[in-house]
Amino acid sequence: MPLFNIQLGEVVFGGVGAGLYGMLVMAVLSVFIAGLMVGRTPEYLGKKIETREVKLAMLYVLIFPLVILSFTAWSSVVPHGLSSLNNAGPHGLSEILYAFTSATGNNGSAFAGLNANTPWYNLTLGLAMLVGRFLMIVPVLAIAGVLAGKKRVPAGPGTLPTNGPLFAALLVGVILIVGALTFFPVLGLGPIVEHFLMQSEKVI
Repeated sequence: MPLFNIQLGEVVFGGVGAGLYGMLVMAVLSVFIAGLMVGRTPEYLGKKIETREVKLAMLYVLIFPLVILSFTAWSSVVPHGLSSLNNAGPHGLSEILYAFTSATGNNGSAFAGLNANTPWYNLTLGLAMLVGRFLMIVPVLAIAGVLAGKKRVPAGPGTLPTNGPLFAALLVGVILIVGALTFFPVLGLGPIVEHFLMQSEKVI
């Protein structure tokens, strides 16, 4: 669960700082999806959400998994990535996945079974931290700048209220769907398989 919470952008628990602007990006996406469903121009906080903001929000959403999954896949096949593992199989993949998820999410933790103090992991984890901190905040600041330059518009009959349970349910759904569709395949190869292996060992 800590791994999955970080992969959701830390918007669920303990999301101070980066979790706040991650939640705002998800709110922008949720408003856009709601606007598509009702056939009206989406609005959030009195500002119309248009193509530029949605493109920037999607750029934010894509940077995070691209960095995590690319570095995890790369480290899972090169000798200098595998030589740092004390565990093979699904647990080894979980160790690599958690290291890059934590670095990109700026959480700063890792499994004890992975020796991350090697030139390969020092370099790649450092790059993941750099991208996770700075490249992800650029589209968020761009969204803020675009919205700040727009005039407020009064709420109309097609405006989706963003302070009720309906929007809260939509927001939770968007967060879970984006996270699940992005990371479920690699979670299925690592932590989930490992969980079922441990359960089968208990039965035996």
